Amino acid sequence: MKIGITCYPTYGGSGVVATELGLELGLRGHQVHFISYSQPIRLTGPQPNIHYHEVEVSRYPLFDYPPYDLALATRMAEVAELYDLDLLHVHYAIPHSVSAMLARQMLAASGSHRKLPFVTTLHGTDITLVGLDRSYLPITRFSIQQSDGVTAVSQYLRERTLREFDIKNNIQVIHNFVNCDVYRCDPDREQHRLEFATKDEKILVHLSNFRPVKRLLDVIEIFDRVRKQVPSKLLLIGDGPDRSQAEWLAVQKGIHEQVVFLGKQDHVHEKLALADVMLLPSELESFGLAALEAMACEVVPIATNVGGIPEVIEHGKSGYLANVGDVDTMARYAIDLLKDQSRLKEMAKQARAVAKSRFCSSEIIPQYEEFYRRVLARSS
Repeated sequence: MKIGITCYPTYGGSGVVATELGLELGLRGHQVHFISYSQPIRLTGPQPNIHYHEVEVSRYPLFDYPPYDLALATRMAEVAELYDLDLLHVHYAIPHSVSAMLARQMLAASGSHRKLPFVTTLHGTDITLVGLDRSYLPITRFSIQQSDGVTAVSQYLRERTLREFDIKNNIQVIHNFVNCDVYRCDPDREQHRLEFATKDEKILVHLSNFRPVKRLLDVIEIFDRVRKQVPSKLLLIGDGPDRSQAEWLAVQKGIHEQVVFLGKQDHVHEKLALADVMLLPSELESFGLAALEAMACEVVPIATNVGGIPEVIEHGKSGYLANVGDVDTMARYAIDLLKDQSRLKEMAKQARAVAKSRFCSSEIIPQYEEFYRRVLARSS
C-alpha cells in the first residue's frame, strides 16, 4: 500500500506512535509518505520505503495566524496525486482530519483521482482537551464523522469519544505499541548504570513532555520520599513548561544532586533500560505509552489509575496504580519494591511479558494493515 501519514512531528505521544507506525509499515514493504511542517523527530536517518514531504506555510503579513491547516490540505492533495497514494492516515484530529477531508474533496472535484479515503486516529488531548473546547467541538465532531475509518488508542478513549461527541462512527480500538526488539533490557545494564548511579543506588525514571497534566512536581515529591528510605537517583527524560518549577523544588528539598535532567532524548530506550522503576503520576493518560515503553525494558511502572493506563498495567502484577495526587502511596509502592530485589526482578519480568504478548509492534501493526484493507474495500 501507499500511505500518507500526518502527525505533529514533536516529542508528544501521538507523533511518536505515528512515526513508529510509519517506520514499521516501511519495513513491511509499504510505501509511507510523511506529510508535516517538519520532519518527525524519530525519523533519524534514511529508512526503507520512507519519504518526507514538508508543508510550507505562508508568512504573509496579512495572516496573524498562518493557515497551516489549508497549506496541509493542499500538500496532502499534491502528494496523493503525485505518488498515487491509496489512503491518508492522520494522527490527532485537530486540524489533521479537517485537512485530510479537504484534500479528499479537492481531489474528487478535480476529476483526476479516485476517492482518497482517510483514517483518523484519536490519541487523547485531541478529544479530552482541544476537541471539547466549544470553539472546536463542532468541527472535531464533523471531521470524525467524515473519516472513512476511525481508531482510538484505548477503550477508555473510544468510550469517551462516543459519549461526549455523540457520534455514531464505529471506532476501532488499536492500542499503542512498542518495538520489543528495540525496547528491552540492556545486556550491559549494570555497567551503563554507573554513568548515573553507584552500584548501591537504585534508579527511578520519568518520561514526558513536562506539561502540567504530567504532574512533574509529584514526581519530585515521590522521589524525595523514596530517597529517604532507599539510596537512589532520579532520571527525568523530556522537557517542557514545568521543568523550571521542578528544578526549584529539587533544590528546595536538597535533592538536586540526585535528580538528573536529561532533556529530550532521541534514543529513549537506552536511558529507560537503566532504571528500576518508572514514575508516571499523570492527571490523565489516554493510554500511557511511556509506561509501556518502560515495561518492555523490564522497568516496573508506578502510575495513576486514570484513563487508559489500567488497560496497560495490571495492579500488583506488572506495576502499581494509585489515585491522582496520592504521592505517599506511590512512594510507598516504590520503597517496598526497591527494598525487595526478588520482587522487583519478578515484576520486571512480568512487565516485559505483558508488553511482549499484547503490545509489541508485531502484534499491533497487522491490525492497522487489516483496518486499512477494510477502509479501502469500502471506498472502492
